[in-house]
Amino acid sequence: MIHRPVLLELSVEAMALEAGMVVVDGTVGAAGHARAFLQKVLPGGFLLGFDRDPQVAELAARELVSAGFTRGKHFEIEVRRFSQVDEALACRRPPDFDRLFLDLGVCSLHLDVAERGFSLKRDAPLDMRMNPQEQGSRSAAEIVNGESEAGLARIFAEYGEERYARQVARAIVRARARQPVRATLELREIVARSIPRRAWPPRIDPATRVFQALRMKANRELEELDEILGKLPGHMKPGSRAGIISFESLTDRRIKRAFRAMAQGCVCPPEQPVCTCGRKPQFKLVNSRVISAGPDEIGVNPRARSAKLRVVERLQESSKAEAAAGG
Repeated sequence: MIHRPVLLELSVEAMALEAGMVVVDGTVGAAGHARAFLQKVLPGGFLLGFDRDPQVAELAARELVSAGFTRGKHFEIEVRRFSQVDEALACRRPPDFDRLFLDLGVCSLHLDVAERGFSLKRDAPLDMRMNPQEQGSRSAAEIVNGESEAGLARIFAEYGEERYARQVARAIVRARARQPVRATLELREIVARSIPRRAWPPRIDPATRVFQALRMKANRELEELDEILGKLPGHMKPGSRAGIISFESLTDRRIKRAFRAMAQGCVCPPEQPVCTCGRKPQFKLVNSRVISAGPDEIGVNPRARSAKLRVVERLQESSKAEAAAGG
């Protein structure tokens, strides 16, 4: 299958890349975005890519070498979670970046390999971990068979926004009482039977939200996102930008809320007629509206339909604004 990175041209445009820049690609995947970014920042630039999956990280490195880039000179790929950006930067001089980019969600390479257990279209062991070697990680099967009924319902509601979370959890507990639920298609059938046919969502499998929830729980995706969003303000230098592509409303809301908070100026109570805090915005939203795919891209890459890109920039005068506000 041909890998098509979503929102590629729009991402390159929104990131405003220039020669000499240092780019962090925290979800390098098959290096589709990384390749385009390197073409813009060379000569003189550098790309530091992360992927928590060792096999995918090595694939990305091979793709970039095949495209004519030199590892160590033009780019480096590391096996790590994107929330560990501070640890990665601490080993580099200077320890900063001009652009940071994340393409969230599951990599299409994982979906293409049935044995990884991400796809609900092909039978495979329930795993869904991007890196099974990560300390403390739990597979989807361990979650499905180990959580209480209430715990499963909470996971499906919180991570998948599944309306029938309780019914699905109850059905899983009944099924695993007979034997453990260990395969993707087995779980898919249990979920489908527990959701009323009239409530099946159009265009997607009825088990999609439950599989999403298990994937996000197994990989701690919301925790990872919250961690990087919390670290961003302290790592972005004046003029730097951060762009994040998300595919679920759950993650997009978090990004939208965090970026708006970063771009906020005055924090005085709304009922106060005159600002007395003196706080000036340190960041700005690059686009007032979310960036999404047009019909042409969706036509050739249906996965782009749900993709949303948001970009935030640290203002050049941020240091002065901090001093004026006493921070």
